[in-house]
Amino acid sequence: MPIDVPRAGKKRLRQDGPAASVSVGFVSLGCAKNLVDSQRMADVLLRDGLALAPSPDDADIIIVNTCAFIDAAREESLAEIRAACGRKSAGLCKAVLVAGCFPQRYRETLAAQLPDVDAFVGLDRLDEVGRVARRLASGERGIVEVSARSRRLYEPAGRGVVFSSGCHAYIKIAEGCNHRCAFCAIPSIRGAHRSRSIPGIVREAEGLLERGVRELVLVSQDVTSYGIDTGRLKLPDLLRAVARIGGKFWLRWLYGYPTRVTDELLETMGELDHVCRYLDVPIQHSHPAVLKAMHRGATAHAVAGLAERVRSILPDAALRTTCLLGYPGESREHVDHLVRTVRRSRFDHLGAFVFSPEEGTPAFSLSPRPQRRTAEARRMRVLKAQDAVVAGRLAAMVGTVQEVLLESDRSGRDNTRPGRTRMFAPEVDGRVLVAGADKADRMGDFVRARITAVAGFDLLAERLRD
Repeated sequence: MPIDVPRAGKKRLRQDGPAASVSVGFVSLGCAKNLVDSQRMADVLLRDGLALAPSPDDADIIIVNTCAFIDAAREESLAEIRAACGRKSAGLCKAVLVAGCFPQRYRETLAAQLPDVDAFVGLDRLDEVGRVARRLASGERGIVEVSARSRRLYEPAGRGVVFSSGCHAYIKIAEGCNHRCAFCAIPSIRGAHRSRSIPGIVREAEGLLERGVRELVLVSQDVTSYGIDTGRLKLPDLLRAVARIGGKFWLRWLYGYPTRVTDELLETMGELDHVCRYLDVPIQHSHPAVLKAMHRGATAHAVAGLAERVRSILPDAALRTTCLLGYPGESREHVDHLVRTVRRSRFDHLGAFVFSPEEGTPAFSLSPRPQRRTAEARRMRVLKAQDAVVAGRLAAMVGTVQEVLLESDRSGRDNTRPGRTRMFAPEVDGRVLVAGADKADRMGDFVRARITAVAGFDLLAERLRD
């Protein structure tokens, strides 16, 4: 999606110097981890004296930060690249730079396939984006800055540009992944897992909180593997270190691996007031045979008891998961098993996707593969089962009093203010629409509200006064 610069208003961010006459705008695609990469590039551009345009429509150079995880993501990336090149052909910008996963994954062929693109920057060259932008501004073309393998681990280059809207911000705590799921190309794109230091993450968190951020979201390919490259899992240590900053804020983590949700991690989450009792742990499937085929067989036991074990330690925990339907060899009986697991586990949030064969992965050539329409029907069956679970869990919240983080100064539909409880992660879950807020209630405030009704996946609430 096109990225504004919400923390800076609708004007160019620039430093003094001749290069500041060149403005750069971003189209950032894919997940929150990619958004962090876009922010890192924006920091580099400012450090190197270039300006950030408020949107790609106002930019001299358009950077498309791409995702290449699955076929749908590649199609979206190609569409945005072609749109940017169309703007250049129409004289509306000077150059197009493609960055991120797409050039990293297809470094040997992409330049020939996309001759209208002026520069490609891979994952290990993101800190070269300022130098590349200046070369483009001087008229140079055909620039390819892509290493053979991703090994870098970035720290913020400056004070930190934040592209996420509202009052939350993402902190990438690690890069890469050591898991070898048969369907996933991420390790070949992003490389092996490597963890940032706790002091570096704490410094970044402190800077964001000083600027008014009220929810810190820790992200990586697998947050629960944080520290494994140093000899032991250290996510509990990291949560404690960030919580020691003090002040009023929420701390959340996204994307875990079932076998690495340890009792120590759950107990730590229960001890720290800052930490949201919210776990995003993609199970992908529940049947042991399918998990084994996915090269996730070791997770079968953890998946079977995940919800029960989490809630035995954190009774108020919210659980999000992801399921993959239509995997090669999947049968109707396998899907029956997954539907029963969804109903029994009572996940608060669930996403379901259809298998996408990815070249270079072990699953690419596996057969037999369910037909697409069969896989889609199975996906809808899982989602239907989940809808019934969600309806019941949301209905149970009516009448309860919740802490809500307001996400806007402006009222929306029915004169309500959008916000979230701790059980809703930003951008992926529902919202709480709060009636009765006034001008004294601002974005980033924590307010008490009584839940009054359910509206789809959202909750309606009434602001309470002390």
